[in-house]
Amino acid sequence: MKAWPAVKLLWGSADSVTVRAGSLSMSTAQTVKLLGEARGVKDMRLTAESVREGPLPLSEASFQKRGDALRAQARASRADVGKALGEGVELRLLSSHDGQVEVSVSGGLFGVQASVDAVARAQEGKLVVHPTGFLLEGLKLTLIDNPRVYVEGVAASAVAAGYRLSIWASLR
Repeated sequence: MKAWPAVKLLWGSADSVTVRAGSLSMSTAQTVKLLGEARGVKDMRLTAESVREGPLPLSEASFQKRGDALRAQARASRADVGKALGEGVELRLLSSHDGQVEVSVSGGLFGVQASVDAVARAQEGKLVVHPTGFLLEGLKLTLIDNPRVYVEGVAASAVAAGYRLSIWASLR
């Protein structure tokens, strides 16, 4: 039996899906739901001129799913990163290798200026960021913890007026 693609999607499976959007705004819950619904799709490609989920607007976004493998890329402007971090906080990309991103974050707190280096990386299927250095190494902030997604790595590179961000993961 041969089914039309729309019927296959309604029944939860499709060979491939391609979506092109101008602007997307999604909650974390909507993203989780989309990933769950995409489980039956073998090959999925989504591109959007702009995406907003949380405080950081992204541009030139792309998402690919092949089997259970996921990969997403987008650009973030330096100005938007600064707004997302808060007034007076600056971020500088130090390096990106082996599935992790190293940054330096500086700014003031209670009138005291400080700078901290930090690493964002996959840890046990989650995306975590933690400061580097002997006294701060134990502190960590979990950025992505989704029971349907196993984060495998992240990357970043400096581009004109911002950053190109990448993440790769797999469905659980």
